[in-house]
Amino acid sequence: MEQDVFVRETFGDEEAEQDDSVLVERARTGDREAFGELVRRHRAQVFGYARSFTQEPFLAEDIVQDALIRAFLHLGTLVDSRRFLPWLHRIVRNQAYTRLHASKRAKEQVFSVWNPPDADGETDWDDLDSILYRLGRRWSDPAGEAANPEEALVRHELLETIAGMLRCLNPRERRIVESHFFHHLSPQEIARLFQMSPANVYQILSRSRKKLVQEKIRVAVDHYVRNRKDEGRMKRVMLNKPEALSLRTWSSCAMAICGLLEFTERPCSLPMVMGLTGHAFRLNVVPENVHIAGPTMFRFEEVLQQGLRNIGFRTRVVSRMTAVIPGPNANLVSPDLLTPEARLKRQLPELLPEALELIHRSIDKGYPALSWDLFIPEFGLIYGYDDDARELRAGDNCGHDQNIPYDALGRGLLEELFVLVLDEPVETDRLTMLQGALDTALAHYRGEEPGGPLCAHGLAAYDAWRDAFQRGGVEPNGNAYTIAVAQDARRHAALFWQEVADTWTDAVFDAVRPACREASALYGQIAEEYAVLGRLFPFPSGGDPNHHEQREHAIRQIDRLRSLEQQAVSLLETMRRHIAR
Repeated sequence: MEQDVFVRETFGDEEAEQDDSVLVERARTGDREAFGELVRRHRAQVFGYARSFTQEPFLAEDIVQDALIRAFLHLGTLVDSRRFLPWLHRIVRNQAYTRLHASKRAKEQVFSVWNPPDADGETDWDDLDSILYRLGRRWSDPAGEAANPEEALVRHELLETIAGMLRCLNPRERRIVESHFFHHLSPQEIARLFQMSPANVYQILSRSRKKLVQEKIRVAVDHYVRNRKDEGRMKRVMLNKPEALSLRTWSSCAMAICGLLEFTERPCSLPMVMGLTGHAFRLNVVPENVHIAGPTMFRFEEVLQQGLRNIGFRTRVVSRMTAVIPGPNANLVSPDLLTPEARLKRQLPELLPEALELIHRSIDKGYPALSWDLFIPEFGLIYGYDDDARELRAGDNCGHDQNIPYDALGRGLLEELFVLVLDEPVETDRLTMLQGALDTALAHYRGEEPGGPLCAHGLAAYDAWRDAFQRGGVEPNGNAYTIAVAQDARRHAALFWQEVADTWTDAVFDAVRPACREASALYGQIAEEYAVLGRLFPFPSGGDPNHHEQREHAIRQIDRLRSLEQQAVSLLETMRRHIAR
């Protein structure tokens, strides 16, 4: 009934319904122009209907595209041709529910020659292999085309699209791909035809598929920008340069969070951000060599979203993190690998269109976006965009502040994509914020925080660090960076507890105020002990951590630090008990 009301209010008159029925009947006979007219007539309204299920235009466009394809394929099942629009709405609704209720995005599968889709099943229009396989079946099955003229139209439309995508292949790659998918030749048959080994055919098919996936992403980005233009949303928006970019801290993550908050009604000092998000108490160490990746080897999505919930904000994230093991050290690789030109040679991330949509929406609302590895593997802020130039304006606190192309996002040294934006504030109070901060810090200290299996966290990190020195395989640059980050964190921990003690004057904190001052003094002492290590192993050179005398000195200092941190953990546990509700 709701569908009937919607149709009458939107399109209303019987003449339009009659015209639809005539076009449907013509389309059933294979009249391509008739279906095209149906699409032109109702596409904008159907897109608006899809947008009622999701606020993401990119996802709504995907839903509409899927719905139109399925309408093509199943037009013969429409009993009453006068009911085309309500029928199409039902398809849109079903596709929207399917997309929104899926637990995770479908992963790209291997080539259909090794794992072909179910010949009798439905085509997965998001999956390149499924599309190619279905088209190949219909290419070689003219009887099937005659029995289903609607699918023949879809096949023709998709063949034209894929033919454009195939231009990214060289002539030999294209002939082999077409032979495999459209003529169903096996790798062995292709090898005989082109006088090459089957292994070489497999390599070419695999390489070609990667190229096609990349071309599919480029097409998706082009489509996204074109949609913005069609909807009149092509703009150039530049927020004020975030003041946080000038903050002096080794925690670029905390800097970026400060930058997000300064555009809200809840700005926070850097020590307050460090404390409430748990970064002031963090220690991550890569066992055996103390790799430079250690300080950032935590699950960005879970840790950052929890930290911002402690402050009182929900967030939205687009993430494709691939690092199971530490990646290359940006300080030790060739500078050529960090250039803009090097970025554009790397793979486009599959989630690039979604990331761009998230960034656009956030900046249009007046908030920058936090992003990873914009210039080097550190966190930065995106605070502007130019649709005509297809560029983002971004900066970090390492001295970078410049435009970067849309398609450079997620193509840094580590080829990882992570974008986080503020969604909406939530009601909270200082007591709840402090409880969340203590829970976050204690979970990290105890090793309960989500993290990679190849990195030690919290108190256990001191044990891994000590073992690395005993083994004599410490990497100087990574060790020095780990020290610098930890010293900076503990310095801000001292400042955080001092700020809480001095400025949170609510009576509810009177019971823990002395403990806050004690924690401030203790973390100040820990920071000073870290400074001893920092002088021994200065960044970036790192000194000689594997020299016998320096190694023994470092081990004693690490033992001293672990003892002090254990005292700090006991103090935080006492504070948490005092403020428990």
